[in-house]
Amino acid sequence: MANTYLTRTPTTENINKLTLSCWVKRGSISNNSQRIFSNSSSEYLFYRFDSNEKFRFTIVVDGSETTLRTERVFRDTSAWYNIVVRWDTTQSTEADRIQIWVNGVRETSFSLATYPALNSTSDMFNNGTPFEIGRYDDGNSEYFNGSLSYLICCSGYAYDASYFGSTDSTTGEWKINTSPSVTYGTNGFFILKNGNSVTDQSGNGNNFTVGGGTLTNTEDCPSNVFATLNPLLIGSYATLSNGNNTITGTSSSNNSHRPATLQVGTSGKYYYEVKVTSNESGSGSEYSQDGIVPNAEVIQQGDGNGAAGFYPKLYFDCQGKVERSNLGTGLSDLTGLTSVGSTGIKMFAIDMDNGAIYIGANGTWLNNGSAVGVPTSGASKTGAMWSFTPSDYPNIAICSSAYYGSVTNYNFGNGYFGTSAVASAGTNASSNGIFEYDVPTGYTALSTKGLNL
Repeated sequence: MANTYLTRTPTTENINKLTLSCWVKRGSISNNSQRIFSNSSSEYLFYRFDSNEKFRFTIVVDGSETTLRTERVFRDTSAWYNIVVRWDTTQSTEADRIQIWVNGVRETSFSLATYPALNSTSDMFNNGTPFEIGRYDDGNSEYFNGSLSYLICCSGYAYDASYFGSTDSTTGEWKINTSPSVTYGTNGFFILKNGNSVTDQSGNGNNFTVGGGTLTNTEDCPSNVFATLNPLLIGSYATLSNGNNTITGTSSSNNSHRPATLQVGTSGKYYYEVKVTSNESGSGSEYSQDGIVPNAEVIQQGDGNGAAGFYPKLYFDCQGKVERSNLGTGLSDLTGLTSVGSTGIKMFAIDMDNGAIYIGANGTWLNNGSAVGVPTSGASKTGAMWSFTPSDYPNIAICSSAYYGSVTNYNFGNGYFGTSAVASAGTNASSNGIFEYDVPTGYTALSTKGLNL
């Protein structure tokens, strides 16, 4: 959400029970506080990640601040967490008055714990004081960076995590309960259900509004996690935004090489798109690249020109030309292939069943010098830009290399380039992901669902 927040002014309500549940996917590990639920009334409430990457719930009760802060940290930016907070001052056992559940498991180890008094109350819902999602409302700061889904508040009622999810008996994964049987209470709400709608689904009509920024829909969800660029490897020469699908180069002397969070499987066929909205500026010999890294280099990471970089080996350069660099013994470089321009939509099709990678642009598959690419050609690998034996390359990674001033948007299936939706979605027989152009038959988006089709 980065600089995006939602707001609503509640009605006055004094309560001693509250439940907050949401699914959250972090976009960055920033060493700064990031707030999800927040209000700044005299008896305020914070539901957030703090600067130590721990989760913290704070609520002021009868004028006294009470807090639980986890011992565990939350640093997995490719995972969705379901975090449920149950606050109930009627519980006779002090430690039961604030409970935190993560993916169905109650947290029991805390780095900070102060509990409210028995039967104490809070007027956190104070008419005239906004209740906000995605930032610290009082300071216009501490914005949440990431994705949120299934945001639920039950005011005056206390529920544990079993109301909002369940454990899959086969996989052991914590799954969403899409229609929880709960009472929402006067100021309760249910928003961001299966999309970016801020219309309250609880029946209360407690709708939110977008107070700032752009609330973009995403196909990425707890039940189907899509690839993004990896924020844990971003270094100092580039920044990520838009759910880590946009990379902006910031160094005028070095590239920043960053892989995707998911690698293609050892089998299957995968498709994605890339669009450059700004070319690099400044001087120097470096330039942006968008392409593929063979498994020989997937363990490398970092910035700059040394051995610490994820260098794409089959890629579009900043001028829209396709190049191939030292991919296997006896393979010559493919340079100066048909340019697609610097701002066209670039298409990648990776066939791990047969060992072939195809590249296209603006709806057309490119010629590799001897034949036009046909991603559906199977074992013949017609027009492939790179042919290989799948067993020799079991860990192919998608990679972006950003340079100063470049802005590159990846569509791994969310249906957006930055904050702009695709102009007219193409067909996709797998029904997994939304793309500008037709997805070749047999191919799918790189996501947890796609990896298991």
